[in-house]
Amino acid sequence: MKKMLTALAISFSVLATTTTMTHAGPHYDRDGYEQRGQGNKKGFRDFQDDEQIKDQRREREERGVRRLQQHKWQTGYVMPQHYRGNSYKVDYKDSNLPKPSRNQQWYKINNDYILVDADNNNIVGIRGM
Repeated sequence: MKKMLTALAISFSVLATTTTMTHAGPHYDRDGYEQRGQGNKKGFRDFQDDEQIKDQRREREERGVRRLQQHKWQTGYVMPQHYRGNSYKVDYKDSNLPKPSRNQQWYKINNDYILVDADNNNIVGIRGM
């Protein structure tokens, strides 16, 4: 009986120490800053700074979109990777375009139809609307 109680006491103490150790480590928020207490979880940044960062990011994205919309296409240029997705691809039959050669694809970008060589992503031809 004494051996059984000793084994039971040891198992409970091991269980208590392992659960305490798993919860004893420092906790980090999603930005990698260590959280201290239940106060401000952002660390040294407050919510006003977060709004400012979001506004700067939105303005930067809008500038990038405006820049891409003003892009002048020329044959021989490489098609930017941003436009190589399936959402820009068009079927030549539906758009009354000439049939592309092998390994070529039509893209519609900013009201322009652009014929691109699929092997090296060079612009082969341009048709305006």
